[in-house]
Amino acid sequence: MNWKKKSLIFNPCDNTSGWITNYASLPVADFSEENTLRIYFSTRDQNGRSLITYLETDPECPENIHYIHGSPILDLGDRGTFDDNGMMPSWITTHDGIKYLYYIGWNPQVTVSYRLAIGLAISRDNGKTFERHSMGPLLDRSADEPYFNTAPCVLKTNSSWIMWYVSCTGWNIIKGHPEPSYNIKYAVSRDGINWRRTGETCINYDEFTQAIGKPCVYYENSIYKMIYSYRRTDNYRTNPDASYRLGYAESVDGKIWVRKDGEIGISLSDSGWDSQMIEYSTTYKYRNTRYLIYNGNTFGKSGFGYAVLES
Repeated sequence: MNWKKKSLIFNPCDNTSGWITNYASLPVADFSEENTLRIYFSTRDQNGRSLITYLETDPECPENIHYIHGSPILDLGDRGTFDDNGMMPSWITTHDGIKYLYYIGWNPQVTVSYRLAIGLAISRDNGKTFERHSMGPLLDRSADEPYFNTAPCVLKTNSSWIMWYVSCTGWNIIKGHPEPSYNIKYAVSRDGINWRRTGETCINYDEFTQAIGKPCVYYENSIYKMIYSYRRTDNYRTNPDASYRLGYAESVDGKIWVRKDGEIGISLSDSGWDSQMIEYSTTYKYRNTRYLIYNGNTFGKSGFGYAVLES
């Protein structure tokens, strides 16, 4: 793979819409019309709580933004529910004219920093408005996965729905601060709502990798291809050598993956908005060209930009 970096699409600090002033994290690309790309993302309110909104742009030149939505698409959950303190988009799947927005719900914790779970919102008007499927999450911690689940990617096949998601395997205190480790696991469903976790680990740790986040999977040339974020757990907030970068893997069946991180073809820039980390990607194809949208420094505080896959 060889990705050619093009441009920063959206910097929340430069935004003039009036209500988005910091962070544009976890971009999720979706076509609202044939020639209109809608990018969902999360921003933060004055209390640091994440909320989901979107912008619309030109899919061929996504830095040419046409519209920025003027409010969150969903309110925070009721007090005590899994998403009462933050929501972030992770994936959109369209089936039979209905858009399924799989999102991340946040809760603060006492002994660790946070707890995450996977929620679902549904749109029947082409993504303009969404309603929660339920007040509770689709996937949460369980007997076999006792820490948290988050950041799903969902594909609809001819016979079933497939989910790759992030599963926390534990917390460690590093320099006085609790840090999680997490890998990517696999689940299946008949309807996109009721999920069976298989326990299979798709992308696991290695000598460098101690946390693997936000899988982005597409099916091409009879192969499942996954782009994901990975990092260490120590000094990753400040040290680019330990921080998030993008990895790549391939699979024939979607379950057993071969990591090919050296073939991802994109790395940190020498300077600028993505010189310290690159993470949380989404991809789409337009007029036979594949595009990659991703976050840069400080987990989306510098916004998101894009690259184009060269032949």
